[in-house]
Amino acid sequence: MVTLVVQGIKVVAQAGAIVILARLLAPDDFGRFAMVAAFLAALELFKDLGLSTATVQRRDVSLGQLDTLFWLNSGLGVAAAGIMAALAPLLAWFFGEPVLLTITPVVAVAFLFTGMAAQHLALLRRQMRFSLLAVIQVAAEVAGLAAAVIAAFAGLGIWALVVQRISWAIATAMGAWIACNWRPGRPGPFAEVRSFVHFGGNATASMVVSYMAGNLDKVLIGWYWGAAPLGLFERSQKLLLLPIRNLNIPLGNVALAALSRMVDEPARYRNSYLAAVERLAMLIAPLGGLFVAGSGPVVALVLGERWSEAAPILAWMGLATIYMPASYALSWLYMSQDRTPEMLRAGLLGAAMAIAAVLCGLPFGPVGVAAAFAVSGLLVRGPVLFWLAGRRGPVRTQDFYIILAAPTAGGAAVAGVVWSIRRWIPLDGLPVGAEVAILAAASAVTAFLVCLLFPRGRRVVRSLGRLPALLRGDVAGRADSTVSA
Repeated sequence: MVTLVVQGIKVVAQAGAIVILARLLAPDDFGRFAMVAAFLAALELFKDLGLSTATVQRRDVSLGQLDTLFWLNSGLGVAAAGIMAALAPLLAWFFGEPVLLTITPVVAVAFLFTGMAAQHLALLRRQMRFSLLAVIQVAAEVAGLAAAVIAAFAGLGIWALVVQRISWAIATAMGAWIACNWRPGRPGPFAEVRSFVHFGGNATASMVVSYMAGNLDKVLIGWYWGAAPLGLFERSQKLLLLPIRNLNIPLGNVALAALSRMVDEPARYRNSYLAAVERLAMLIAPLGGLFVAGSGPVVALVLGERWSEAAPILAWMGLATIYMPASYALSWLYMSQDRTPEMLRAGLLGAAMAIAAVLCGLPFGPVGVAAAFAVSGLLVRGPVLFWLAGRRGPVRTQDFYIILAAPTAGGAAVAGVVWSIRRWIPLDGLPVGAEVAILAAASAVTAFLVCLLFPRGRRVVRSLGRLPALLRGDVAGRADSTVSA
């Protein structure tokens, strides 16, 4: 609960960044930075090499191993910065954007700081000090936003986004070192961490493949259509992923640490995993319904009137909320059960399917890419990935469809209600903020009522009603909640 509450503050900060910067910078600026950001995401994973996840997952970790892992992560941070800087001429040539030649080496500096913070953050996750982690994340987001806004007001244009990235990295590293009192010593023999590298290498390879496939749409749109259409696509995707990632990432940190200690208790493991994913899907699906049927007012409120062409992109992307929370959570299964080779194979197959979808939609512009990606994920990619993950372990393939039934019905009902309100009730005369507020309230009520129609949904509502008792530390409430989960 501490993690989710503080994460809510982080969502507000990130939403503020989207709202403010969309009014200070042009779509072209976001498009050009997205050309670089696609590669930043992949190299960020390379820099970590899954070693921080291995630190959390392993039952026993010695101080000597931590020292070696720290220097490995720091060295990989330097390597990632060098690779990113070396890519600058290639990116400038490929996208036909000379400004990439100058901003790419500068933004690569962020890897130096995040590399030095990887093991400190992993230790905090291992110790389940999630409130501290959440505070660090929020402080870093706020620091990055403040720096970007100041730079944008100063007329620096795209450089405001570069400043935001570097400021976020510095704040993250400072917070990690202040919160974690461990200080690294001299590195030990590599043999002591060979198993960590093996575990992390498979996990990282899988995540790099998934990230590259997930960012290929932006690379190809930037190359084929240019910076402005890419800016529209990137901001729409940012709106979609803002709630999904900001719920999935902190919940994933908690889940991985907890599930890794439940692998010998299959029933408890299965119940805990399904309860977490089901609640995540129930929170996200109604928002997807609002995006599908009410993307126009949402874009006008959040991004501004000049971003109106992003509305159909966001509408198609809203379909992805049906399966994305569950597909993101598949990594919890693979890593907590030490099935990272399977994770890599599933990632390669998922990436191939995602690339095929992007290529099919590319000739039709950003809207076509969004439609092809969302529909293919719903009909093909999601079912295949659920089947692969459910072949082994306590969680079976059919479990995913059981827990997604209520969220899917809720999202569909929300889309229908929002469409009907916009079709039959004249809201055009209202301020856009009031219009979105009415649609959001209708979405919340609709999702709640649909949730009550399903037995599992009613159990979730009852468990949410016990949260005050849990927060007060009531033992009876805690025991009751455990049984219901």
